[in-house]
Amino acid sequence: MPSTSAPFGMRPSFHPSGLDRAVALPGGIPSGYSTNLLKGQPVALNTSGVIIAATAGSAFQGAFAGVEFTDTTGRRRVSNFWPASTTGTDITAYYYSDPNIVYDIQADGVLAQTSIGDQANFASITAGSTTTGLSACMISTSLVGSSAVGDLRIIGLYPGVDNAWGDAYTIVQVQISRSQYVATINAI
Repeated sequence: MPSTSAPFGMRPSFHPSGLDRAVALPGGIPSGYSTNLLKGQPVALNTSGVIIAATAGSAFQGAFAGVEFTDTTGRRRVSNFWPASTTGTDITAYYYSDPNIVYDIQADGVLAQTSIGDQANFASITAGSTTTGLSACMISTSLVGSSAVGDLRIIGLYPGVDNAWGDAYTIVQVQISRSQYVATINAI
């Protein structure tokens, strides 16, 4: 039973087609980008075609999956997160971009089974650890209601043996509602 807040960001669970692959974007993060990008953190593409941290309430691409780059000493680095203000060359960002991917995410409180089909925004969207490189973003338990659009649409309960509707920090399965690729859809 998730009685402890232990968020892990947006973790790809599955895709209806079976293909939940990360996209590689060469030149995907500008050298010196001043914001941490953590594994599982929501990311967006800006008008220059590079990955940036997403903001709650705005359309986004999906979840950050990692980065490869050559540091200033010439050493090739592979990391599950981008440390803020890092400089390097030959930077390739990896992220999940398919709006049909189903993600697991922990709520910042209790969610009931009646939340299926409703939508909610992110809570703590940029939180996480630069020690582990993992995001700590969560889904808010303040649902937006049937006539509004949130960041995520709740489609079910994560099938863990210790997870149930009504737990203190319910883990749910979601899809992106505010995709940069797809028009937003109201809740049912």
